[in-house]
Amino acid sequence: MATGNEGKDLPALLNRLRTSGPHKTLPTARRIRIIFNKTLIADTTAAVLVWEHPWYPQYYIPASDIQNASLTTDALATLTVAEKPGVEAKSTDRVLRFDDDSSWGALTGLVRLEFSAMDSWLEEDLPIYGHPKDPFKRIDILPSTRPIEVRIGGTTVAKSSFAQHLHETGLRVRYYLPLASVVDPALLRRSSTTTYCPYKGTAEYYDVVLEDGREFKDVVWYYRATLHESAAVAGLISFYNEKVEILLDGKKVD
Repeated sequence: MATGNEGKDLPALLNRLRTSGPHKTLPTARRIRIIFNKTLIADTTAAVLVWEHPWYPQYYIPASDIQNASLTTDALATLTVAEKPGVEAKSTDRVLRFDDDSSWGALTGLVRLEFSAMDSWLEEDLPIYGHPKDPFKRIDILPSTRPIEVRIGGTTVAKSSFAQHLHETGLRVRYYLPLASVVDPALLRRSSTTTYCPYKGTAEYYDVVLEDGREFKDVVWYYRATLHESAAVAGLISFYNEKVEILLDGKKVD
């Protein structure tokens, strides 16, 4: 049974890496383990963080550290875990293999296993969710008593004398307000949308529905619980800066 056919156009990614290389790479001494088909298929301290684009990295591992599985030698490779008691055979073709040709540079001898095609990934003894964290990113959460107001479609939907300002490297500041800052609870409609952030956790969303019937989908999010580094914003709400008008200390935030 083949799995993991979602995701990137692997031939295009392979070609881009061949012609232009990755955005950057960083070897790591962290122990990385990968589970596929209920089987430990890799256990390495020689993984490499590879930025295929500027936003976040993926782990690539040495082909020599693949275990308990077979891996074809093609660049567009297939990984297979054979049948064993209680486990059916299973394969995935969401694999790139970089041979020992030194022209691959930092990718020489590595394998890219699509993150979502695996059962789970472990960094030391902690599971990795979503994608590996970027070691060059930092989150600072600063409490502020500067008054803040949020307008949507010309209507004030939230006002507060307090907010947590979340600064994340390379991204615009996000403002987290108490839920009670919403001027009318009837403006919020719970959404079924969820997203995951490796730095904060699982976000849930609200739509905003104005009195005149205009709807703004998923413009508010919140975390019921967060990862420890973002604990200060748990239970607070944030509005998409890009989709609303935010006034901080009476001045519009760009």
